[in-house]
Amino acid sequence: MADPMRIRAQATGDKATVRVLMSHEMETGQRKDSAGKTIPAWFIQDVSATHNGKPIFAAQWGPAVSKNPFLQFTVKGAKVGDKIAVTWVDNKGDKRTDEATVS
Repeated sequence: MADPMRIRAQATGDKATVRVLMSHEMETGQRKDSAGKTIPAWFIQDVSATHNGKPIFAAQWGPAVSKNPFLQFTVKGAKVGDKIAVTWVDNKGDKRTDEATVS
């Protein structure tokens, strides 16, 4: 299983800014190793987020996203103590979900 995501959710007024650092190699499938063989593609395909269990955002990514991607978004109506969960699924079927409490 992949390393945990680092999620920070900080409230400001009636919204929260969520910052997520995901740990993933994100191979494009175009690089070659030292022996000249192509390194297989391995990247995050789907990213989604929930606010207190309610879906708030979903995205589809491809191989052009950098290694250890950083994601930032704003959630309207979030307040201190609310839960924000972020989930990703990669093209090999690996999945990771982590949660943060809005502070």
